[in-house]
Amino acid sequence: MRCVRHTPISLKNLWSALCASLVRTVTLCFMVTGVLVAPNASAAWPTDRPIHLIVPFPAGSSPDLLARIVAEPLSQALQQNIIVENKPGAGGNLGTRFATRAPHDGYTLLYTINGPLTTAPALYKNTLGYDPVSDLAPITLVATSPNVLVVNANVQATTTAAFVQQAKAQPGALNYGSVGAGSASHLAMELFKQQTGLDVLHVPYASFPQITTAMLARDIQVAFMVPAIAMPQVKEKKLTVLGVTSVLPFAALPGVVPLAAQGFDNFEAISWHALLAPAGTNAATLLTLQQALTQILTTPSIKEKFSAQYFSVIGSDAQTLRALMQTEKTRWDQVIKRLNLSLD
Repeated sequence: MRCVRHTPISLKNLWSALCASLVRTVTLCFMVTGVLVAPNASAAWPTDRPIHLIVPFPAGSSPDLLARIVAEPLSQALQQNIIVENKPGAGGNLGTRFATRAPHDGYTLLYTINGPLTTAPALYKNTLGYDPVSDLAPITLVATSPNVLVVNANVQATTTAAFVQQAKAQPGALNYGSVGAGSASHLAMELFKQQTGLDVLHVPYASFPQITTAMLARDIQVAFMVPAIAMPQVKEKKLTVLGVTSVLPFAALPGVVPLAAQGFDNFEAISWHALLAPAGTNAATLLTLQQALTQILTTPSIKEKFSAQYFSVIGSDAQTLRALMQTEKTRWDQVIKRLNLSLD
């Protein structure tokens, strides 16, 4: 007879055994249901606190609309409340700076566009207050969208080559609009001018609707614009679209030929949205977010909602986003340096 069968069990040992059994049972249940996540990621998101998704642009803006589209399914995937928090100002720099200074505990995320990540460091050398490379952790490239080159009725051209020929025939006579010095619409035209040798004058405005008004009033003749603003006017034949600024054709703009395919080699000027977190955020947390959001972006309904705003969903790994940030910074730093442009 084995003596272990007659050894009495103390209450202390019984309690320890029950606790160990309970822990094993609960752990197994979590593993089976797929709820168990990396310990650090789990610790970053206790159920009693929401995640704040910082959007450094106003409510109703394109980044705000698309951030809210993904926030709900992301909240469901993470089983955490997500609050979209708008912090606009200085072209997105204020909200971005806020995010870089937030605790890197998984409670603060940043949904932003390319400007604060790529052109802002060159435009605001003294006052930016953050470094996108060292102060932010990339998670995923969410979506991309090209600009469109549009002209008004003053310009008889229906192709980009014809417009360039007309503009060169009357140097300094045509005006182009942008939403301000250093904006994507400004830098895109300056890059195009550099590539083509055009002489067209810059007229800055506060918004794309103001550019549209100026185009229709014939105060300006040409502009690079976001499709969501320009295409309704194109469809009503009030403006003419000459090309799109993506290297490849853009599915949401069928029939609009890329400038790069019209003889303007490798011309590209895209807008893009990305998700990032404060630098130092736990790697397991970042990976959980990347995997959850990239899966959400494959959903047909999400793709349709993004397409309605003239964006193509991407969903990348962190390395791809970081590489894009560097490539875009190099491209636009050259334009900014040539213009000797500073917004400090």
